[in-house]
Amino acid sequence: MGAFKAAKHYLKNTDLYLLFLALLCSAYGVVLVYSATRASGSSRYIMIQSLATVVGVAAFVIMSLIDLEAMSNWWKIFVVLNILLQLTLIPFGKWANGQRSWIEIANGAFSLQPAELGKLLFVFTFAAHLSEIREHVSEWRGILVLGLHTLLMMGAIVLSSKDTGMAIQYFMIALVMMFAAGLSYKWIGLGAVLGLLSVPVLWNFVFKDYQKNRILVLFDPSIDPNTAYQTTQGKIAIGSGQFWGQGLGNGAMTQMGIVPERRTDLIFSVAGEELGFVGCMAIIGLLLLLILRLMYVAFRGSTGFSSLLAVGICSMFLFQTFMNIFMVIGLLPVMGLTLPFFSYGGTSVVTMYAALGIAAGVRMREKPSWLQ
Repeated sequence: MGAFKAAKHYLKNTDLYLLFLALLCSAYGVVLVYSATRASGSSRYIMIQSLATVVGVAAFVIMSLIDLEAMSNWWKIFVVLNILLQLTLIPFGKWANGQRSWIEIANGAFSLQPAELGKLLFVFTFAAHLSEIREHVSEWRGILVLGLHTLLMMGAIVLSSKDTGMAIQYFMIALVMMFAAGLSYKWIGLGAVLGLLSVPVLWNFVFKDYQKNRILVLFDPSIDPNTAYQTTQGKIAIGSGQFWGQGLGNGAMTQMGIVPERRTDLIFSVAGEELGFVGCMAIIGLLLLLILRLMYVAFRGSTGFSSLLAVGICSMFLFQTFMNIFMVIGLLPVMGLTLPFFSYGGTSVVTMYAALGIAAGVRMREKPSWLQ
C-alpha cells in the first residue's frame, strides 16, 4: 500500500503533460524510424529506439525526484566532471563523417554521445552559476566568468569531437539563460555587433574550406554538389510529399535509400515525403506544445535556480528542434543535429526524457498557487 500511495502521490504532483507529449513524440518517431529502416530488413533500430524510450521514461522519473537545488553548491565539481566526460572521446571516441562524437559500447552494439549527456550537466551548472552571481550578471565581471564557463565547455566539445554544431547549441542555451537571468540589452547589442565584426576574421582565418562550403551551398548548391547532397535530397523528398504524402512506407526516395542519414538527422524529410505537409506540421505542433509547456514550467518555478533550470531545458529543445528542421530545409548548414524524440539515437532519446524529468521536478517543487 505504501508503494501504491507513493505512486499515486507522484502521479498527482508530477507534470504528466510533459510525459504525455514526450510519449506521443516517441510513438510517432518510432513509426518514422521503422519506415526509414524497413528496407534494411533489420528490426535492430526499432528495438533500440523502443528500449531507449523505456529507459528514458525511467530517467524522467528518477530525475524528477532529485532535488538539484540541494546539489547546486557543488556546481564547480560538475563542470570539471563534464569536461572530463567530453575528453573521454579523445582516447575512446569513434570517427564518423569528420567528427568523433560517439563511444561504442559492447563491440558497437550500443553507443554513447557524451555531448548529449553533457547538455544536462551544463544546464545544471550554468543555472547554479547564474543563481550565484545573479545580481552581477550584467556587470563585466559577471559576463567574463559566465563567458569563461561557456567557452570551457564549447572548447572541450570542439577539441574532443570537432562537433561545432553541438558547441553552438551550448552557446545558445547559455545566451538564453543569461537573458532570462536579467542580462542587460546593451550587452546583447554589443555581443551582436562584435559577432558581426568577427565574421570576416572567422571566415578568413578560422573556418576550413569544408566549413565554408557548407555555408556557400545554401545559396548555390552547384559550388560543391557533394556537400550540398544531403540537404538537396532532403528538400526534394519533402517537396515530393506535397500535402498528404506518398504514404507511410511508400516514399520512393526514403525506401530506395536516396535520402542520406534518413533515420537520424533527416528524419523530418521522411515525414515530409511519406506523410506530407500534414505529417511535418504534426511534428512541429507536438514539439511546439512541449516547448510552450516548458516555458510555463519556467514561469512557475519556485526559485530563481529552478526557473533557470527550466529555461535551460526549454532552450535546449527550442534550438535543437529548429536547427534540425532549418538544416533539413536548407536554411542552415548541415551540423549533424538530431530532431528530439523523432531521430534514431538512444543517447539522444534518454537525454531528452531526463531533461523533461528535470523540468517535471521543477514543477513538483513550485510554490502553491496561493503563494504565487
